Amino acid sequence: MTLAFVALIAGLALLVWSADKFVDGAAATARYAGMPPLLIGMVIIGFGTSAPEMVVSALAASQGNPGLALGNAYGSNITNIALILGLTALISPIAVASQVVRKEIPILLGITLLSGALLLDGHLDRTDAVILGAVFVGLMGWSIRAGMRGKGDALDAETEESIDSEGMSLKAAIGWLIV
Repeated sequence: MTLAFVALIAGLALLVWSADKFVDGAAATARYAGMPPLLIGMVIIGFGTSAPEMVVSALAASQGNPGLALGNAYGSNITNIALILGLTALISPIAVASQVVRKEIPILLGITLLSGALLLDGHLDRTDAVILGAVFVGLMGWSIRAGMRGKGDALDAETEESIDSEGMSLKAAIGWLIV
């Protein structure tokens, strides 16, 4: 029991430390690539934090456990939106001045409703997958375009200010991004 508790605490500490390094690496990589930090946050960090969920869902589906894949996807989103965002707002109110975020909230609601509608028949088939994939590709295209054009966005300026000012080499930045 004590070993499990120590492992949990050490794992959480390692998670916080590595997440910080990941964000620093992503921000530095964005600077070297000439990309706005907001775009890196929306795309690269979004993929990086979702990668474990994608792997678990893919493995579950390939092993004949599609319910686990669905539960993982929906459960993760419910946790991120309700628990994490809710706890954050409980600690400190969240003011949203970003036009990008204000546009993404209705999109999030629309995608949630779309995925729910696709599940009304009790299963997701390849046609549903193509629909969801096309929506994903369209959303990524829009996000990248909005991120590249959002140089005057309030969230972009705030993100730029919060990035650690210490210089990081491109090699180190990519290393932390990958690790």
